[in-house]
Amino acid sequence: MTPYDEPTLPGLGDRGAAPPRHGHPEASGGPAPVELPALDTLDWAALGAELDAEGVALTPPLLTEEQCAEARALFDRPERFRSTVTMSAHRFGEGRYRYFGHPLPPLVRTLRERFYPPLARIANTWADRLGEPRFPLDHAELLAACAAEGQHRPTPLLLRYERGGYNCLHQDVYGTLTFPLQLAVLLDRPEVDFTGGESVFVEQRPRAQSRPLVRRPVQGQGMVFTVRNRPVPSARGFSRVALRHGVSAVHEGRRHVLGVIFHDAR
Repeated sequence: MTPYDEPTLPGLGDRGAAPPRHGHPEASGGPAPVELPALDTLDWAALGAELDAEGVALTPPLLTEEQCAEARALFDRPERFRSTVTMSAHRFGEGRYRYFGHPLPPLVRTLRERFYPPLARIANTWADRLGEPRFPLDHAELLAACAAEGQHRPTPLLLRYERGGYNCLHQDVYGTLTFPLQLAVLLDRPEVDFTGGESVFVEQRPRAQSRPLVRRPVQGQGMVFTVRNRPVPSARGFSRVALRHGVSAVHEGRRHVLGVIFHDAR
């Protein structure tokens, strides 16, 4: 049995209940959630064990081909975004990404709210192992805690890479309060819509050389991975291990990724 086999989620823990988010753009109401039946059958015990072991876990396909196409098409609707980043201008890589503004598209909001509670369970197990504060189990309370830290801007984003595009190794921190897990969903078909463009992760354990990991999701498949640190067993109990992520060069075609980060940004 893993820590994630238990039928109920852990308690709220040291962070306590956050105040209500009166007036928050993601408060109750707004567009109806999107139907995502694949989320109902995810094996969270297996995903949690893979995250413990590797820091990265692949889900089964989450989105249909039609949902992927709808998400890709949002990139060309600038009114849906709060900002656009040209990666070469900041030496982040080659390509562009856009941060969604409020209100988040129903698909993005559904993924953010449905994935968060089981990920919070894993995050709280990691927090216990590292002696850190726990996270609230409701995403609304996490956003309220972010707001209390001055983090008000939504962080879900859509990335587009053309031929030669790549993303340097990085971490998506954005502020004092950082939820330790995030989700990325590939929206194109590898070897059909693009070639190259593998998802690359580099793990740095204390007093050891870096370990590379490469993942090749299929269209609609999700990757859950460590934002910054995760616990690994050590002689003293558990040690923090840092993980950075990026994307190798796209050889041909165009590659889109939907990134779902759960904490907000300053």
